[in-house]
Amino acid sequence: MKVASLSKIKILTCLLVLSGIFGNVTTALAQSSKTIKNVVLVHGAFVDGSGYRGLYDILTKKGYNVTVVQNPLSSLAADADATTAALDRQDGPAILVGHSYGGSVITEAGDHPKVAALVYLAAFQLDKGESALDWAKTEPGSSKNGILPADEKGILYYDKAKFHEGFCADVPKELADFMYASQGRFAAAALAAKVTRAPWKTKPSYGIVATQDEAILPSIQRKMYQKAKAKITEIKGSHAVFISHPQEVADVIIKASKEIK
Repeated sequence: MKVASLSKIKILTCLLVLSGIFGNVTTALAQSSKTIKNVVLVHGAFVDGSGYRGLYDILTKKGYNVTVVQNPLSSLAADADATTAALDRQDGPAILVGHSYGGSVITEAGDHPKVAALVYLAAFQLDKGESALDWAKTEPGSSKNGILPADEKGILYYDKAKFHEGFCADVPKELADFMYASQGRFAAAALAAKVTRAPWKTKPSYGIVATQDEAILPSIQRKMYQKAKAKITEIKGSHAVFISHPQEVADVIIKASKEIK
């Protein structure tokens, strides 16, 4: 009887130890699951996804799975489709980030079930039935803004003489020249397209104001973000703030990934 009792005690002790081990593992997994690890980055007009390299490097080194969408820029619908395709490939919830006109895109695509939160990066945060052009026209544009009239094919380009000062004044001139040379072929119709939904009404949203922006005026950014009740962060930077201040932008994305339950 004594031997049997000792055996039972040993078995119970082992079970308690294993329970503690697995309990700690379960707790650790539960804690780690609170941080969303997927980030989808959507670029705007007159640039491509390569501008996100600095942000990509910071986030991936911290363990995030980053996807950069390459927008065709041919229409809002086509860009939303490209973003939806990227979201379909995520293995779980994601933080969806859009820069500039990319804000229109993430608004149109943001009701995807895998989108946990939206980050508007010096971007248009539109309500249903609004377009980027609608908001751009609410105030007189900056004299430094160099968006040229649409050409005969309905395509918008940025004036080379104004690109550095008007779009990305806080990056080196050599980089600005490369960005100008690689600007996307942006359809004017995309800028005027109305979004058909407003997912930020049911999902958390974050708005980054670039306080030295000459493309989308900071005052317009603030008005949109305040109307949407987004959590606002202000960064002293140009419209290309994601290139000139990638760490500060990354901090907002990381904050969002940890706050979403």
